[in-house]
Amino acid sequence: MEQARARDAADRPYPPARVPAQGTPGPLEQVRGEHTHGEASAPAPRLVRRHSVRTQILEALRIALVDGDLVPGEVYSAPALGERFGVSATPVREAMQQLATEGAVEVVPNRGFRVLVRTPRELAELAEVRALIEVPVMLRLARTVPAAQWRALRPLAEATAVAAATGDRAGYAESDRAFHHAVLALAGNQQLLAVADDLHRRSQWPLTDAPVIRRADLVADAAEHAALLEALIAQDLGVVQSLVREHFTGSGI
Repeated sequence: MEQARARDAADRPYPPARVPAQGTPGPLEQVRGEHTHGEASAPAPRLVRRHSVRTQILEALRIALVDGDLVPGEVYSAPALGERFGVSATPVREAMQQLATEGAVEVVPNRGFRVLVRTPRELAELAEVRALIEVPVMLRLARTVPAAQWRALRPLAEATAVAAATGDRAGYAESDRAFHHAVLALAGNQQLLAVADDLHRRSQWPLTDAPVIRRADLVADAAEHAALLEALIAQDLGVVQSLVREHFTGSGI
């Protein structure tokens, strides 16, 4: 009898997984401070949910840095920023620690995090290092990558143009990194990508008392992406080298 019951139980299908009711806020909505009333769904696993919150806060802080909402030289506490974003201080603190490793902020004991003061010389040095890395790689790729692969990157160049046309500095910074990342990814070197991405992000943090980047500056910078792609498609190495160097040193974006 017991063996028969066991066989029956083994053959019986598992009950369907519980799906949150429509309208129940997930981790993304909870981070943004949106709330609903009624029966709450089962919480997501703590580690996954915490990582999701930290990732969102990190991205929000990066945008705030690029937009100038976080002012160089100012100190910001994790609890105050957490209140601003509608989350606890923990994911904010973790995100700021990541920004500290990226060179955007520094830890101020018992106070919070200070946005680092940038200098024109530092920006020029970053541009020089980026040029030393990216120019030779792009010249090598220009000789070997088929034109069809370069044409496939046109949507990324167009995305920078769209962000520039609307004056969206944070959107432009993101699309600019995506374009350069896709170009360098054709080299197939993950270590190169990691170093180049880090340098690129550091070059986008704002300078203290820097002039406001005009929409025209963004539009001109985005146009260089399209021109670079056409030069790469044509394998015009002289134009590629000139455009890449000018892109790094001319606009400062």
